[in-house]
Amino acid sequence: MRLALIGFAVGVALLQQQDELLPLWAYIVCPVSLFLLLVFPLQRKLASRLQQEYQLWLQTKLQLKLQLRLGLQILFAVLLGFCWAGTYAHFYLSEQLPSALENRDLQITGVIDNLPNRVPQGVRFDFLVEKYDAIAEPVSIDGAALPRLPSRLALGWFDQPSNPIAVADLRPGQRWQLTVRLKRPHGNSNPDGFDYEVWLLEQGIRATGSVRASTSENTAAAANQFQQEFVWSLHNLNQRARYFLREKIMSTLGEATYAGVIAALVIGDQRDITQRDWQIFNRTGIGHLISISGLHITMIAGIFASLMYYLWRHSFFTQAQLPLRLPAPKVATIAGVVAAFIYVALAGFGVPAQRTLWMLLVVAIAVWSGRTASITHILCIALGLVLLLDPWAVMSPGFYLSFAAVGVLLFASLGRYHFPVKTNDDTQSISTWTVRWQVIGEKLYLAGRAQYAVTMGLVPLSLLLFAQVSIISPIANAIAIPLVSFVVTPLALSGSVLPAPVSTLLLTLAHELISLLAQFLTMLSKNSWAVWRAPIPSWWMFALAMIGVLWMLMPRGWPLRFLGVICCLPVLLQPVSAPETGDMNVTVFDVGQGSAVLIETAKHRMLYDTGPGFSAEANAGTRVLLPYLQGRGIHRLDQLMITHSDSDHSGGALSLIQNLDIDLLSSSLVATHPIVLAAHQHRRCQAGQSWNWDGVQFEVLHPVPVIYTSSKWKSNALSCTLKISTKTHSLLLTGDIEAIQEDELVNSIPGKLKADVLLAPHHGSGTSSTTPFLQSVRPELALFQVGYLNRYQHPKPEVMQRYLDFGIKPLRTDTSGAITLQFGSVITVNEYRKDHARYWYSR
Repeated sequence: MRLALIGFAVGVALLQQQDELLPLWAYIVCPVSLFLLLVFPLQRKLASRLQQEYQLWLQTKLQLKLQLRLGLQILFAVLLGFCWAGTYAHFYLSEQLPSALENRDLQITGVIDNLPNRVPQGVRFDFLVEKYDAIAEPVSIDGAALPRLPSRLALGWFDQPSNPIAVADLRPGQRWQLTVRLKRPHGNSNPDGFDYEVWLLEQGIRATGSVRASTSENTAAAANQFQQEFVWSLHNLNQRARYFLREKIMSTLGEATYAGVIAALVIGDQRDITQRDWQIFNRTGIGHLISISGLHITMIAGIFASLMYYLWRHSFFTQAQLPLRLPAPKVATIAGVVAAFIYVALAGFGVPAQRTLWMLLVVAIAVWSGRTASITHILCIALGLVLLLDPWAVMSPGFYLSFAAVGVLLFASLGRYHFPVKTNDDTQSISTWTVRWQVIGEKLYLAGRAQYAVTMGLVPLSLLLFAQVSIISPIANAIAIPLVSFVVTPLALSGSVLPAPVSTLLLTLAHELISLLAQFLTMLSKNSWAVWRAPIPSWWMFALAMIGVLWMLMPRGWPLRFLGVICCLPVLLQPVSAPETGDMNVTVFDVGQGSAVLIETAKHRMLYDTGPGFSAEANAGTRVLLPYLQGRGIHRLDQLMITHSDSDHSGGALSLIQNLDIDLLSSSLVATHPIVLAAHQHRRCQAGQSWNWDGVQFEVLHPVPVIYTSSKWKSNALSCTLKISTKTHSLLLTGDIEAIQEDELVNSIPGKLKADVLLAPHHGSGTSSTTPFLQSVRPELALFQVGYLNRYQHPKPEVMQRYLDFGIKPLRTDTSGAITLQFGSVITVNEYRKDHARYWYSR
């Protein structure tokens, strides 16, 4: 059974690696056919042959038969998982926003379906559509007046002068009539980045968009109208309960620094925790505690089960004799499971929470049925249930960390010799305190061994998922686990449900304890050696390291346990990949509507622009660039060049400066700009600057020094324009220069403009990429960094046609994802969305 459930999980994981889905009938017919083959003719045929032809070796052949049957059962489980996940995907992908409805004003009526998320510009929320109408001219697709709209949307309602809205006005379960503009799910596609599209698919969201205001451009739009305070359903009731708990916590704690952490512990909502706090939690290895974790759920279930067990045994202090009617352990298990279910519902049914809930449910079934269930059976059943209900859970790091942590603990503890408590036949010769200290010593020994096992066992997985492992996590967890799990969480839960002034006292106390813990963690995380960083390992390195840590976790007396350390060396000490001397690698990131390009030579690295920024927490630096650089094991840049001050080029700069060692900032920014003030060293970029890194020549072509003396130019005109040349090929990076600057370059230095690859000026706007400029550059390839269905409509159709007329091949990041170019004897181009295609892309 355990192997079958693991095989089911493997099949689910294999399906999520496919670039396209098979027809739906194939996912239904294949497992049914194999099942019939296993159950009927194959087994009878094997048995007949064994009886007729191999009588002398019957015992041996029976063993082979059993092995073959086991292998076929595992194969069937893998196929079943693969086909289940495929069928599940077909069902959810059947809802798709018709292309004719993209970027059109639609009037929809529905219900706010989740806990609204406050952001600096407004509020984001999920919306369950009940009905809709097209605002503009009628739409007709295949003869239908109104095509089907996805039932669940992710919307943003942002503050506008003509459309003010208070975030507090939106609550889960409310019915609204809204005018929206939608587009299909689309996210940035970059190596080692967050896959927004599969996350939306897992949430059942098949379109995203924004709420529109009534303006002169959409006069047909009715005003956005509130219609009903609460639409009854169990889901809405749960979400409304989460909303009231969050509001109570936030109103009680006000602007307290760690109010978001308290909310995360009570309702699993981590969105109010700052990026800086997450960095500290992750560096110290306690990020798993800042949520409704399996440990917290088990604790709550245990508390309620123990309370019910005590009350039931005493018949609630009546004469009812309840234990004679129903045993107290059975009642206690039901109470524990119900409490766990309520707590998991408050958490939004995250993967770690689900895993714990299903494990508790299996234990409860075993207690009620009078059977004994091994912990490995319980864990495998929980694994199967999680993937049965959510096949995309395998795409979440939390899935692997949650099950791996429990698996490592089982491996390191089952069947092991524990620290003994000494006894003596003469009971009078041992004092009570001696026995107590021996019990405490045993518990501390077991806790220390468990922490050691989890820390060591998760090292390869942490490096594979996050490219880092916290060295100080055993110390941090030794303090944080008991404090957060057994003190802060009960205080926060009690404070969120009890009335004032008791709630105020409890929540304030919980916050103060978290604040003290955060101060301690901050002190630990400041050490440069707190985290070990390495590039994300290849699969063979990861497998070898896993063998190594399991070898080290073997019991004492196991031969040559030190060999496990040797197995881990490749994953810990692997170098950062780099091109050969004289060559260069260029990564053009998919950052939406903005620009960011990484240039690498044999021993140097430079980042050209940092993409868009929406806030200090949400920008291309934190969402795209830092995850990529960390996954590569890159923690230092020789130079950061910010072409100009527009936020779509400089938005991620501050986040990068705070998290990376940057030797030099080169930009056209004014001396008082926050980015310049935050930099270790700044140099103004201007024409004539040049340098050579490892046989690769860099030269700044624009702006000329005199342009800084005039205030008439807007920021685009100041864009740092950089040409990079190897011995055989060259790249021209242009920023947001426009027609005037292009004309100046063509007339002043036409001989320096020739390049094999061109980063299209100003994202392909109508004010750039002039004919004389393209004639001077004569590129073979043009790169457009643009956002999907961006509001500027970049690249303009006439500009794109101009490139095509010159025979220039265009590549766009909104359709290709991140684009990687290797400049060697030839230019090798890789498009992330093609090389790592998945069936959910652009669906």
